[in-house]
Amino acid sequence: APFFILAIAFAGYAKATGMDAYIARAFSGKIWMTIVAASLAGALSPFCSCGVIPLIAAMLASGVPLAPVMAFCIASPIMDPEMFIITASGISLPFAAAKTLAAIGMGLGAGFAVAGLQKIGFLLNPLKRKQESSCCTTAFDPHAKIEVRWRFWRQKKARSLFTGEIRENGLFLGKWMLFAFFLESIMIAYVPAEWIASAVGQGSTWAIPLASVLGIPAYMNGYAAVPLISGLMEMGMVPGAAMAFVTAGAVSSIPAAIAVFALVRKSVFALYIVLGLTGSMLAGLFYQMSVGTL
Repeated sequence: APFFILAIAFAGYAKATGMDAYIARAFSGKIWMTIVAASLAGALSPFCSCGVIPLIAAMLASGVPLAPVMAFCIASPIMDPEMFIITASGISLPFAAAKTLAAIGMGLGAGFAVAGLQKIGFLLNPLKRKQESSCCTTAFDPHAKIEVRWRFWRQKKARSLFTGEIRENGLFLGKWMLFAFFLESIMIAYVPAEWIASAVGQGSTWAIPLASVLGIPAYMNGYAAVPLISGLMEMGMVPGAAMAFVTAGAVSSIPAAIAVFALVRKSVFALYIVLGLTGSMLAGLFYQMSVGTL
């Protein structure tokens, strides 16, 4: 809740001050540079999979191309500075370092995949609402002079923009988030940890793919996942499956997935899920190979 509220407030502040134009300009350069920057920024940002959704909405609405937004969207919920420390102490430092690399790698893969699809004419209008603000129809001019009203509260119109953006994003995303957490709580209550451990334990051929799929309903949040994964590894979950579980869960958990579904078109949402699951499986496979137990 604190991260979600902070993200909603930041989106409103960006709109009211005109800072969203600066954000769009920062991502208006060469596409490969913006994807790399978004992946690195996502892996280092302090936003969870739910808190990042309002930021993504604001970025798309301000004219930021979908490719770097997708890179940020995939990388951000997987790792942040606090998560690194908690993961290193709760599981291990190598696992935390590998998870950070996985976040950056998955962000890069997602960003370049979207850029390739857009180059051949797909995913040109990602948002369900505010369609006029998509990356292909926005009127944003990267060379135009940008006027930022840092002290927006002094202007009535800017104050209205701030409260209106908070109200719109808060109501639109908040109702979906409440439903998502309710649904997730039911899933967690009826998916025993022991069953997950037996399905993705040592000797299971499908441990890594199963862990990616199971991460969707069973993943609660990044902080709660650390003791859960630590316990599952003690019960026999293989390291690669653990990596696949936490990366897939962070990106495609029920709250994050439902929020993204409410925000973007079905084709973009489907690609988001596919990229999250594929990236998590590859992350788990590479980590399993690196620890030498494949």
